[in-house]
Amino acid sequence: MKLSTKLTLFITSSKLVVVLLFLLALPFLIKQIESRYTTYTLKQQKKKVLSIIQKNGLDYYFQGDDTYGSYTMLKEEFVALLPVADKFKMDTIADSKRLIENDTLDYKVLSYTFKQGNKNYLLEIGKTTERSDQYNKPLQRFALYILLALIVITILIDLTFIRIIIRPLSRIIKTKLLNSKFPFKSEQKRIITSTTDFKYLDESLINLMNQINDAFYKEREFTSNASHELMTPISVLQSKMENLLAEENLDEKSSIAIVEMMKTVSRLKNITSSLLLISRIENDQYIKKENVNLFMLLSEITDEIGHRLEEKHLQIHLNVSQESILKNVNRDLIFQLFFNLIHNAIKFNRERGSITIEDGKSNSGAYEIRISDTGIGIPPADLSLIFDRFKKTNLNEDVGFGLGLAIVKSIAVYHNLKIEVYSEINKGSTFKIS
Repeated sequence: MKLSTKLTLFITSSKLVVVLLFLLALPFLIKQIESRYTTYTLKQQKKKVLSIIQKNGLDYYFQGDDTYGSYTMLKEEFVALLPVADKFKMDTIADSKRLIENDTLDYKVLSYTFKQGNKNYLLEIGKTTERSDQYNKPLQRFALYILLALIVITILIDLTFIRIIIRPLSRIIKTKLLNSKFPFKSEQKRIITSTTDFKYLDESLINLMNQINDAFYKEREFTSNASHELMTPISVLQSKMENLLAEENLDEKSSIAIVEMMKTVSRLKNITSSLLLISRIENDQYIKKENVNLFMLLSEITDEIGHRLEEKHLQIHLNVSQESILKNVNRDLIFQLFFNLIHNAIKFNRERGSITIEDGKSNSGAYEIRISDTGIGIPPADLSLIFDRFKKTNLNEDVGFGLGLAIVKSIAVYHNLKIEVYSEINKGSTFKIS
């Protein structure tokens, strides 16, 4: 999952959690706000009533009666004044039930005693609490709509901001990682960004890629030079041994020793030739402009290697389309690639086994060739090592020089081919080239 997607999901989910918590708390918050507002209103009304009494006296309300009581038409508020005992003291705001015209209603009531003249009076101002409950759901719905709109707006802003912020990181990934092919031939360009972390990452990747390139080219140059320089003394040594072996006065013991030495020199020559081939492939010294009929190429290889099949009584099944053409390749290298794979399929096969070569389309639509055998298989732990130079699996430590599959890998990379291996012990192996 991309970083921008993760950030967007995190921001969205966190906002939704906040909204959910807010909606859960909204009834309580509304009740608290309503309660405080009611308390504030009651206190303001108390001040107003006391101010009128101080200015106009109690007769303004009593008008000849001993008590005063008044309420609005919908019974939402009421005001009451009545005389009380001198010892009675009160200054509270509390919820209370009151009976008004045979209706029992819930009120928040302010009760306050005060002196006027020589008498003690109780002032009660009430405000119904039932009406406020009716506003909770509309307020919650309204708050939900507002919050959802704000979330959408903030998510759009966050998405835009995130894309702008991580755009340099996307460029680093595309230019340095995804679209970068080893060895890195083009000069690495620095990404323009004001973010210090991205600058540091980009600089570190460029330095690392340059170091890898330098090490790779030094190794390639050494392999090429060493292989090339070794070929001459090896050929001279082989020629001298052949001359010694041709001498008539050479005894049998010396002849056997020279033959063994020639075998060792021949093995060394093969290794050097293989290394030189790999070096030339990696240095792009081969032209890729030929079109090769795959069926004819494989038929040529099976004819050339047919005696090996007969030695182990192997059957080979060639199920490849006769119209399959590999375009813009080097025929000799492609020949070497399939020759090595078929040679290995014979070499590590069981007696009276079989080899199957077939082509077709992969699930992704790519053209692929599969070479399967019924051989000894490759241990799972060794599958990742078989294309490395001079690496031998646990099942063939004493056979080969460890360069056959390294050559196959080099040719495949040179032709932009993908090679995969599937294997089971004692059941066989399949090499797939896409």
